Amino acid sequence: MKVVPVPVREDNYAYLLIDESTNKAAAVDPYDVPKVAAAAHEHGVEIVAGITTHHHFDHSGGNKEFASKYPDAFIYGGSDKVPALTNLVKDKDEFTIGNNIRVKCLATPCHTQESICYYVTDAVEGTHPGGVFTGDTLFIAGCGRFFEGVGAEMVRALDYLETLPPKTIVYNGHEYTAGSLAFGKHIDPENPALARLQEITRNNKITTGLTTIADEKEWNVFMRLESDAVRKATSATSDTPKSAIMDALREQKNKFKG
Repeated sequence: MKVVPVPVREDNYAYLLIDESTNKAAAVDPYDVPKVAAAAHEHGVEIVAGITTHHHFDHSGGNKEFASKYPDAFIYGGSDKVPALTNLVKDKDEFTIGNNIRVKCLATPCHTQESICYYVTDAVEGTHPGGVFTGDTLFIAGCGRFFEGVGAEMVRALDYLETLPPKTIVYNGHEYTAGSLAFGKHIDPENPALARLQEITRNNKITTGLTTIADEKEWNVFMRLESDAVRKATSATSDTPKSAIMDALREQKNKFKG
C-alpha cells in the first residue's frame, strides 16, 4: 500500500491510495481531476474508485468530472449530498481497493453531518502501518470547524479516531499545520511535543503523511481537553464537561490571529 498526496487548490489535499500488488488506486477527494490523473499516470496506476470525505465543494467538487473520466469507478461517500455518488457508506462499512487494501469507514459527524474518515490497512503485514484519511475532521494539531455540528460531536469524533492504532498515519484534508501549530503553542506553550511538530513544519512544505495518531494525542490541543493547559485556557472548572471545553477552544481558534 502506498499513499501519494496530490496538492490541489490553495491548500487542499487529494490523494492516490495505491494497491502496489495490482497497480490499482482510489482517488481521495479528487477535486482537481487533471492533477489527480497526472499523478496516476506518473505512478503507473489505474484509478478504480473515488473516495469522498464530505460534501463540501473543495473536496467533492471534482466528482462529476471524475465520474465522466472514470465511468467504471465507484464513488464512495457518506450521503447523497456527495456528487456522483455510487456507493453510500455508513459507520463501520468496509470495502477493498485492489487485492490488498482494506478500507473501513468511520462516521465522524460535526464538520458536516455525513463526514466519513477512512481507515486503510494493507492485508500484507509489515508493508504499511495503516493510515486514516480525515478530511476536515482531524487536522495535524487541529480540527475542523463545526459547520453542521457542536462540540460534543467533535469530542466523539476525535475520541473515535483516538481508538485507532497509535502508529496510524494521518492524511488530512488541508495544509493547515503551521496555523494549528501556532494556536497549539498559544494554548499549550510548555508542551515539548510541539517542538517536534515545529521541526516538521520547518523542514517540509507538505506535512500530511508525516505524523501519526500517537503524535496527535501528544500535541493536538483538541485531543487534550483534560490537560491543565487547555483547562486553564478555557477557564474550565472540575465540573465543566468536555463538550463545553471543546466549544470554548474552537471559538478561540476561530478568532485566533497569531
